[in-house]
Amino acid sequence: MNNQTEQLDLQHLEDLYREADYWHVNTGGRPIHAKRMPGRYRAYKWIAMTTWLLFFLGPYLRWEGRQAVLFDIPNRQFHIFSVTILPQDVWMLAMVLLFFSLLLAAVTSVAGRVYCGYFCFQTVWTDIFTWIEEKLEGPANKRMKLDQAPWDATKIRIKVVKHSIWLLIGAVTGISFTLWFGDALQLWKAYLTLQAPLVAWLSVGIFTFFTYLFSGHLREQVCFWLCPYARIQGVMVDRTTVLPTYDFSRGEPRGKLKKGVDTRAGKQGDCIDCKQCVQVCPTGIDIRRGQQEGCITCALCLDACDAVMDKINRPRGLIRYASLDEIEGKPSVSLFKRPRVIVYTSIMFLSIAGIIYGLATLGSLELKVLHERQPLFVMQSDGSVQNKYELKILNKTGQDMRIQIRASGHSGLQSIGIEEALTAPHGKVSAHTIFLRIPGDKLLAERIPVTIRAQDMDNPEFFSEYESMFFGPKR
Repeated sequence: MNNQTEQLDLQHLEDLYREADYWHVNTGGRPIHAKRMPGRYRAYKWIAMTTWLLFFLGPYLRWEGRQAVLFDIPNRQFHIFSVTILPQDVWMLAMVLLFFSLLLAAVTSVAGRVYCGYFCFQTVWTDIFTWIEEKLEGPANKRMKLDQAPWDATKIRIKVVKHSIWLLIGAVTGISFTLWFGDALQLWKAYLTLQAPLVAWLSVGIFTFFTYLFSGHLREQVCFWLCPYARIQGVMVDRTTVLPTYDFSRGEPRGKLKKGVDTRAGKQGDCIDCKQCVQVCPTGIDIRRGQQEGCITCALCLDACDAVMDKINRPRGLIRYASLDEIEGKPSVSLFKRPRVIVYTSIMFLSIAGIIYGLATLGSLELKVLHERQPLFVMQSDGSVQNKYELKILNKTGQDMRIQIRASGHSGLQSIGIEEALTAPHGKVSAHTIFLRIPGDKLLAERIPVTIRAQDMDNPEFFSEYESMFFGPKR
């Protein structure tokens, strides 16, 4: 039974060698037809790809009668559940971008281009496109043969169906993108009735074209030539970074497995040069040549090599996640003792603290008070001293407010111009002028602090206060 199983395994390996004859290293002149193999990291990849469902389903989530997440560019408002972010709070967006950029750098320094291999838009959509291609055209070797075959009715039918599905995915991607910037239900109605605005149609067209071009045709060339991350990743990794790595000392010298020959008894390494690691690589690199800019850390080569090792009764891990220090037998450095990880993590925590502070102090009403500088005060005919103030009221809610203004800080303080409620339109800054007076005989200092309070009359919990000064003549 063991002999029969071994013969079947050897026959399978011979088939793999013949399949490798169809493989050519990509130079940009012909597409890569990566072989798809099941395995642990392929399963991880599918799980990671499901995070993009949020991109497609997120716009349909409702919250308090409206779209939960809406980037309302025309009205300059970002609605994220109960939080409304206006241009005045755009500094928080900078904190978010800082956090994710440092997160990318930190992850890269620890485990390489994990984002590229599992989460990147280009990687995910290309994987979906090639999955569709395999379902319609067959495994990698059959796809290569089909590309080289003359055009006939069968080939035309397959290609038309494939490219039509690709274009449909591109169109759905473009529409899903626009739904984040307008009410999803209303936009769908506008698309179906051909009444969507021109900018929406242009956005869908651009997304459709580039999704089809990048994921359907350019594929790995985007990673090689268009993505800057491939160029700068070298400065983010070091000897302690864990990456898909070929164990050179164990695999070399490589050689093909032959019937009736026990390679373990000689000097041949465990690598049997089946090229399965190359054939499954979406960018077409040979991981056995060391780290290259084309490696996106997807680890599909690990699945392929482990499957071959299982068939020839060798231990797994010829290609595995490992650091250069580990491969060379050097002791590993603790994650929290790596300087760059400490720096990246510290800045990430600072950015998170900034975001939390911004959200905690966001409020629904914001008040700023500008004191008139020329002149600082005016002496009235009755002997009182008058100061002029410009109020800037920002209503961050989705409803107009009736604002009541109150000033305090002196027992003789009188307010002019705020006898009636002021109107603060939603999502906008409104300007109002008020005057404060203090009888001259009661003003005992050259300047005194005053507090101006703006409060929503319908929702008293919405209020904002501003500390200013009242100026008078020298005493």
